[in-house]
Amino acid sequence: MQGNKLNILYVEPFYSGSHKKWIDDYSKFSNHNIEILSLPGKKWKWRMHGGAISLAKEYNNMNIVFDIILCSDMLNLPVFKSLCNDNLSRSKVLIYFHENQLSYPWSPNDKDLKLDRDLNYYYINYTSSLISDYNYFNSQYHLDSYINGLRKYLKKMPDFRNLESIDLIKKKSSVLPIGCNLSENNLKKIEHPIILWNHRWEYDKNPKLFFETLFELNDLKIDFSLIILGENYSEYPKIFDTAKDKLNNKIIHFGYCENYTQYLRYLKMSNILPVTSHQDFFGISVVEAVSYGCYPILPKRLTYPDLFNYKKNNFLFYNSDLELKDKLVSVIKNIKDYSSTIKEISQEIFYKFNWKNISKKYDSAFEKQMG
Repeated sequence: MQGNKLNILYVEPFYSGSHKKWIDDYSKFSNHNIEILSLPGKKWKWRMHGGAISLAKEYNNMNIVFDIILCSDMLNLPVFKSLCNDNLSRSKVLIYFHENQLSYPWSPNDKDLKLDRDLNYYYINYTSSLISDYNYFNSQYHLDSYINGLRKYLKKMPDFRNLESIDLIKKKSSVLPIGCNLSENNLKKIEHPIILWNHRWEYDKNPKLFFETLFELNDLKIDFSLIILGENYSEYPKIFDTAKDKLNNKIIHFGYCENYTQYLRYLKMSNILPVTSHQDFFGISVVEAVSYGCYPILPKRLTYPDLFNYKKNNFLFYNSDLELKDKLVSVIKNIKDYSSTIKEISQEIFYKFNWKNISKKYDSAFEKQMG
């Protein structure tokens, strides 16, 4: 397929946030022709159930044969394929897993936990990955956690558990890291420790540990400034309000950025990134912050040891809440001495995950799918 442009249709029931940015950016850098068939990013549970019906109807009306149908993990692929009938017979149907419901921790406030309906979403992911021609995951941690989640899930079934289907899925799955829209930086001179939060304001990012650690440092009269970014919805952990009050004299910015330019400006101002997340299948916000000059302090779990090469950079990692605090205190007090380390890690992340390099891996992977 070298030299020939593939015609790719990306099918996305939840065209918003990181899903939207991912395909929009890949479309800009890919050598192939990419069209997008999507629904607005609202009510994710309904999109997983009903989105396939609306999207199949739109796809059938297009009356175009694509080389590849690339689907989001939010698509109910068995429903989509059944409604498209023979229109998909000449296309390779692939899934890109941004996340999965089997190993994603649900909010303790989610009403579906009380109704015990959450297994429906597991089943959609499971049957979709079983019926696809191939599955891509954004990190090795994500792929491994999905396979382990499937095993636990199917073992709960009363009979005819089809455990052998897990091996079928595993054999047609591999890793394609997320590309990030990064630019090579001449890192700034560090004058003062500025701590950054640039994640969603949700429980799975563990803001409780992040802020309680900062409260302790504040009580110890340790000098630092603070930038709090990230998308906050109508309901968010109330510790953000507590932090805004308790750390008011430390805060440079607190809240969502109006545009990406403003977001990048605050990334470039920051220089320390303590990460406390309970869940991260990849870590776009972490990659972005580090590429723009933040020193990461990372938990030794989830995707981070692979993302930041633990064998080479084990000094970046902590194993306990106390170790997080101790590392953060040390970095704050000595931040001016970390310039060369920050530069090295920033460059490593830039070359590893910028779209100019990653898009070539995507193009090559999709070309191989065509034989």
